[in-house]
Amino acid sequence: MGMLQSEIYERARLARDPRFDGQFFIGVNTTGIYCRPICPAVSPKRENIAFFPSAAAAGEAGFRPCLRCRPECAPGTPAWSGTSTTVRRGLRLISGGALDDGNVEQLADRLGVTSRHLRRLFGKHLGASPLAVASTQRLHFAKRLIDETSMPMSLIAEAAGYGSVRRFNDSMKANYGRTPRELRHSSSRRQEKRHETVDAATLSVRLAYRKPFDWNSLLQFFALRATPGVESVSGDRYRRTASLNGSHAIIELQPDEADSHLLLTLYGVATASLFETVQRCRELFDLDAPVADISAVLERDRVLAGLLKKQPGIRVPGSWDGFELTVRAILGQQISVKAATTLAGRIASSYGEALALPDGVEQGELTRVFPTAERLLRARLENCGIIRARADTIRSVARAVTRGDLVFDASQDPEEFCEALKSIKGIGDWTAQYVAMRGLKNPDAFPASDLGLIKAIERPRRVTPAKLLARAQEWRPWRAYAALLLWGSDASSGG
Repeated sequence: MGMLQSEIYERARLARDPRFDGQFFIGVNTTGIYCRPICPAVSPKRENIAFFPSAAAAGEAGFRPCLRCRPECAPGTPAWSGTSTTVRRGLRLISGGALDDGNVEQLADRLGVTSRHLRRLFGKHLGASPLAVASTQRLHFAKRLIDETSMPMSLIAEAAGYGSVRRFNDSMKANYGRTPRELRHSSSRRQEKRHETVDAATLSVRLAYRKPFDWNSLLQFFALRATPGVESVSGDRYRRTASLNGSHAIIELQPDEADSHLLLTLYGVATASLFETVQRCRELFDLDAPVADISAVLERDRVLAGLLKKQPGIRVPGSWDGFELTVRAILGQQISVKAATTLAGRIASSYGEALALPDGVEQGELTRVFPTAERLLRARLENCGIIRARADTIRSVARAVTRGDLVFDASQDPEEFCEALKSIKGIGDWTAQYVAMRGLKNPDAFPASDLGLIKAIERPRRVTPAKLLARAQEWRPWRAYAALLLWGSDASSGG
């Protein structure tokens, strides 16, 4: 690690700067513990510590997680900050459970590299192997469930992917020096709030995020695009339906009473799907965005610098399902956001499955799960008020997804994905870039032909898409965030 980076980390550590929380960890040689930069404990001397780019790296070096600052509660390590594209894509796949079986070779195949090269890249950028990263994610998730929920230990072991209670107990003992029950008893003594389960199918956990974070702007974005029956925004709460491994569920997010956290409540999510669901919700609201890195690049542009002052907590809204988002993007071609939302609601009402949840779960306005590609293959979408050309495009996309020609897998190259999507009649660059931005979470996606972006940047003289794209080269690799800034206060822009 270069001297400059070490100096930055040292200053952040001494200042307990929350902007760096989750971006590096501190191993204390005298105690054998690793901490977050915001740890409230007395700061050790510089000669007694080591810096690590990830919690997994600290764990591989033999350090145990701190029970006071709880590294498992830090915002996630940015899946793209300071890493190669291959590592970024690999991290997203690992978060989705790609290494639950421990097969690094299969993960490497999906990423188009050798397993040796993948290990080398992970070592270079994260200081840890892919398996160590997966193991640490599993460990941290289990620890949060121990502290924040009343789930039985057997279910926590299953949710975190340990395979057996014995493996779960051994891992906790090895990493924390205590059994799971001792850890829960310790957290109870600290009087931490524990979210009781309403029934076996309901669970609440906290999701940490980096400040600044503009929850209201995100909520407004989703509110304008909330598909009737599938999504709803009420007050400061977002809710949506989902189908997970054949079972229906409701996902709910709202600000938590704890600072820098959202409260995620899950209804009907099976234990085995909990980890994947939590990770998808983090991406849905872009909780792990490295805001300091993004601002450092975008504020070099005069126009974006002014917008950043007004919107310092900018995030790129994600999507729950890539196919659903693509259908929505097609509906939004050349019509208003409000009109596209109405059409999406008609599709859900006509072709989506009726929501089926355990008794006692409040559904409210949520009544449907958005239809799958198979359901829309031969759907008579014209009956929903959709013009023939767009109905044909939606059916073509559904056919491509059903055949496996089009996937929304994070392992693929974003440019190759855009080309595959544009090969479908009726899909242009705007739609492809918009889906890559929100569906693949590509931070550098940029729909340069968007009229809203052109209008926002063209003062004092007119700008063409080509000129906008040329100017946007200076915003890489954060062009998606620049697009959100330019759409700005006009939340109705952007599809």
